[in-house]
Amino acid sequence: MAKKAQPQNMSQTLLLFRKYIARHKYALTTITLLVVLSTCISLWGTYSIKTVVNDYVLGGDIEGLMSFIMFMAIMYIIGATSTGIYKQLMSRTAQKIVKEMRQDLFNKMQTLPIQYFDSHTHGEIMTHFTNDLDTIQDALNNSFDIVIQSAITIVGTIILIFVLSWQLSIIVLMSMILMYFVIQYLSKRSKKYFKLQQDAMGQLNGFVEEMVSGLKVVKVFNHEDENMIEFDRYNDALRQAGTEAVAASANTIPAVVSISYFAYAIVTIVGGLMALNGTIALGNLSSYLVFVRQTALPINQFTQQLNFLLSALAGAERIFDMMSEEAEIDEGNVTLTRVKVLADGTLQESNEYTGQWAWRHPRNDGSIELIRLKGDVRFHDVIFGYEKNVPILKNINLFAKPGQKIAFVGSTGAGKTTITNLINRFYDIESGSITYDGIDIKLIKKDDLRKSISIVLQDTHLFTGTIADNIRYGKLDASMDEVIAAAKLANAHSFIERLPDGYDTMLSSDGANLSQGQRQLLAIARAAIANPPVLILDEATSSIDTRTEKLIEQGVDRLMENRTVFVIAHRLSTVRNSNAIMVLDHGEIIERGSHDELIHLKQRYYQLYTGQFELD
Repeated sequence: MAKKAQPQNMSQTLLLFRKYIARHKYALTTITLLVVLSTCISLWGTYSIKTVVNDYVLGGDIEGLMSFIMFMAIMYIIGATSTGIYKQLMSRTAQKIVKEMRQDLFNKMQTLPIQYFDSHTHGEIMTHFTNDLDTIQDALNNSFDIVIQSAITIVGTIILIFVLSWQLSIIVLMSMILMYFVIQYLSKRSKKYFKLQQDAMGQLNGFVEEMVSGLKVVKVFNHEDENMIEFDRYNDALRQAGTEAVAASANTIPAVVSISYFAYAIVTIVGGLMALNGTIALGNLSSYLVFVRQTALPINQFTQQLNFLLSALAGAERIFDMMSEEAEIDEGNVTLTRVKVLADGTLQESNEYTGQWAWRHPRNDGSIELIRLKGDVRFHDVIFGYEKNVPILKNINLFAKPGQKIAFVGSTGAGKTTITNLINRFYDIESGSITYDGIDIKLIKKDDLRKSISIVLQDTHLFTGTIADNIRYGKLDASMDEVIAAAKLANAHSFIERLPDGYDTMLSSDGANLSQGQRQLLAIARAAIANPPVLILDEATSSIDTRTEKLIEQGVDRLMENRTVFVIAHRLSTVRNSNAIMVLDHGEIIERGSHDELIHLKQRYYQLYTGQFELD
């Protein structure tokens, strides 16, 4: 059996895992007691061979023998019943523990900042929800009780064989020590081969994943035969590594069994001579030989299941590492609240939906100031870098009034998307300030801040569900009339009606049954139903045709009324009607103005627009 991965900090992992165990302490205590009962009955049964032979068989007490056998049958029924109960109870308890860990892990993931996901791959995060939790569940289901059972069996066997014959037990004890060292040696040796097998499997899986994702390219260039040859090479490498790994691992059990047989043979010979000399009773020898014959099994089980438990703890450690990550900090106390406008123009909080919103700003003197939500966003000398002392944005100053369309133009890496990420407070700036309706965004609760902003990204993500559900994602309590109104505003209503099930059409695989343009229109509708004062379009039209781009522009124009819109676009034709265009280069705004003003300047924007200078 190959050694599994082990936790780096065993004590800390056990301490964190204990809180999940503690929630089910009564169930686990009951399981432990039932395992002890079942194991002790099994040990007692083997030890009772001594009594059967010495007191009843050799003594010719048939009536006593039958009574004792009936008693043994009752005890074995109790043991079997105990085993059945604790197996069922362990299965249920393991499922509950893993469910609680999975829930806590998912809840924690929801609180993590964007930086965490920037530094960890999706596959790495998904592994915690799949492999690591599956390993914990398997260990709880299959290893927890077996480790206890094997440990009791080993200790009980050693004690009872010394009770039966300390002379013969020296031979058995030496064989057990030899078994331990053989297992350790073979496990260490097989670990190397299992590592080679894992590497070969990773290469094969990577090749298959690459071929599946690039299947169209493969077929276009008729590369199927070459791929089959390449796959055969990876497959054969995995076969060889797997064969060596299994062969190395398979040597463990025969080696241990061989030692057990050898020890059994010696004990049988020596014990037989001792019985002939009257040094040991025949019943004692019979019981003793059964114990020796069973020696290899609990040792094998204990070593194997202990490795599985260590592997599960290693998985738990990785899960707890993610759980211990610092959650997204939110020190804001300014919140969004519904308001109604009184006759004199003042605002008053309202429990009813009025379509009017305001920032609820607590002041130091205990008073509450209501500031109408408009969407006025301003940057004041903002400096930001993803790494400390490595600025991406340098001294950014800009303002966007309600109803204005602000466009960002520049090469890849110039900082366009970073600016929009700062408005959402996905990241915090190093210096300067960003204000929203005159309020520093650090004072606004992040949930309320993001509730007032909608984003349409270039890579639109649609969730499994109906089209109506996906539009309603922007406002979960939206009525069907609101869904249709949002779709019409985004110019998505006409194509939705042409679908077989209309708004009830099911989407899966990120909307694979829709075109890129249709997915973008749904994203616009999802943003529209949220009715945000601020809208961010991050290259939302870079992957679609010109006709659909016109439809999206019309939808955006409708959304723009009394809203602030930030646009990032590679197609400069989409930013011509912007109120202001910001040209960025290496994190700095090098030009700003309307389309006509920048064309008149005949500098970088003019070069970009006329094709004299291309975006990277």
